Amino acid sequence: MPDSAPYGSWPSPVTAEIVAENDGRPGWVSHAGGALWWVRPQPAEDGRVALLRLPDGGGERGEPEVVLPAPWNVRSRVHEYGGLAYVVTPDGVVVFAEFTDQRLYRYVPGSGEEPVPLTPSPSIPSGLRYVEPALSPSGTEVWCVREEHTGPAPTDVRRALVAVPLDGSEDVRVLVEDTHFLTCPRPSPDGRRLAWIGWDHPNMPWDGTLVRVADVGADGRVGKPVTVAGGASESIPQAEWETPDALLVATDRTGWWNLHRVRLGGDGAPAGAVGAVGEPEVLGERAEEFSGPLWQLGLRWFVPLGEGEVAVIRGRAAARLNLLDTRSGLLYDLLADEHTEWAPTLAVSGRTVYGVAASRVTPFEVVELSAGTVSAVVPAVASVPVTSLPSPQSRTFAGPGGRDVHAVVYPPSGSRFGGVGGEKPPYVLFAHGGPTHRMPMVHDLEVAYFTSRGLGVLEVNYGGSAGFGREYRDRLREQWGVVDVEDCVAAAKALVDEGLANGARLAIRGGSAGGWTAACALAFTDVFACATIMYPVLDLVAFRNGETHDFESQYLEGLVGPWPATEERYRERSPINVPEKFTVPFLLLQGLEDEVCPPAATARFAQRVAELGVEHEYVTFEGEQHGFRRKETIVTALEKELALYAKVFGFTVS
Repeated sequence: MPDSAPYGSWPSPVTAEIVAENDGRPGWVSHAGGALWWVRPQPAEDGRVALLRLPDGGGERGEPEVVLPAPWNVRSRVHEYGGLAYVVTPDGVVVFAEFTDQRLYRYVPGSGEEPVPLTPSPSIPSGLRYVEPALSPSGTEVWCVREEHTGPAPTDVRRALVAVPLDGSEDVRVLVEDTHFLTCPRPSPDGRRLAWIGWDHPNMPWDGTLVRVADVGADGRVGKPVTVAGGASESIPQAEWETPDALLVATDRTGWWNLHRVRLGGDGAPAGAVGAVGEPEVLGERAEEFSGPLWQLGLRWFVPLGEGEVAVIRGRAAARLNLLDTRSGLLYDLLADEHTEWAPTLAVSGRTVYGVAASRVTPFEVVELSAGTVSAVVPAVASVPVTSLPSPQSRTFAGPGGRDVHAVVYPPSGSRFGGVGGEKPPYVLFAHGGPTHRMPMVHDLEVAYFTSRGLGVLEVNYGGSAGFGREYRDRLREQWGVVDVEDCVAAAKALVDEGLANGARLAIRGGSAGGWTAACALAFTDVFACATIMYPVLDLVAFRNGETHDFESQYLEGLVGPWPATEERYRERSPINVPEKFTVPFLLLQGLEDEVCPPAATARFAQRVAELGVEHEYVTFEGEQHGFRRKETIVTALEKELALYAKVFGFTVS
């Protein structure tokens, strides 16, 4: 029988330092120059992103090599969320975006030489930003998205697809100036065409996008574009060439992001005749997702393998890897794949597919699919005993009107302890950001930090979350601050009604859009005894009128309503306008270099609640942007959060 100890006070090997050291996951895999490449956050090195390489070879590959030493930081700031920030040429030359100045650099690993800038120094610091680089058909240029900041306002921005010479001349030329947002530049296999995806305000990429195609001349210049798929209410996050005359696209025209084929005009078709031939053809319609929200540019949910096969990441409330036969529409399961979630990054070399995947007991690791079998290329190292990890349970609760509310429940998970007497455990509800994100059921040390101490965790994929079809995402249209809060409350109350949680000891926490939901839950409900609110949206009026970055500057048109017609709604829902409604303790955490949810609104809110004497702690972090990356920040944030719960719920931290 386990020893008895109050929930929250159980001794745990999952320290804040261990969580921080393992924060982040590998990403942006690629294969070129006889090696596998990927990036990895380095919390202990001021949160920089390192580029790693593992050469091909028989038998044991050995340890991956860090290609660029500190302080080089392979990270783009396009849209502030960045994306794919490097490309490797066939001969192993790296072109990457450096975080500090956002210029593209050329680097030859092993040469002993420093990286050489390929793009000019901008007149505005970090004012020329690049993302999603791809090698041009000629092999002499990198084609990518450029974001140019032209003035002091966050929305003083223009974007283009540009060609950057590899010779160091810095003679960047514009390929395409089209819609306000651009992504997914893809030269066709024969180099005759260029495809890309674009959209305009007020749409977000999960609302409506266009797939555009243009001819590429012998001189490398791009002709007049033609729309071949998509629309104002059809989201296409990814497009890839299947053949020189056909594109594969993930579109939600069926209500789910399913794979479709778009056939184009045949050989020799002039510009203007390259358009789609007929409607996109669905390749096996299913009520599940083959794509997701495009929060970072360069995400890849599928990759063609040739011979009618495509490696696809797909699922419903999950993301697994399968092979899709485009001729029959059949999906083929893989052998020995115990991973329950695949990140949207894929690369291919011959018939081998590389990616990043995790399971309930294994953190995200670099993996490969070869001959139908999935195995770890770089196995994740266990940081804590498996017995300290929680056992997640997928649940669907009934929300208002009986609507489904999807969630993941993590009961307290200490291996040696149980609660005292008949007490019910306290629970912390995690509200995710986005708000289109989705909480997967995977190894998560941040969750284990709480569950191993005797606190339950409830992750709610409220209405608006991705992974459950377009209708579920659209529940949040003009209902942000209502549906998300109602769904979180419904899930929390259901646990209490089932006798699994203590209704007097519930907390809510979240960052960004999750911070908004947590703040709204405290302001407009009486369910939660405390909250942790991180880099939140608090003032809808300010957010809509310039107090955020360009990418999300009109996001509230869909989430809240048309501006200024619904201005009163903006004011009524904003937590900053009702400081008197905050009657329970909360922790407020903010990065001081945050361009998405700038610290000004958080500081205004903190001042207003302080004037009313509301119990809270406001902590800011120098050098942190939207989301925390540095080890010392993560440690401080976690320890302060646990201390809040200990104080409010009445337990002693061991």
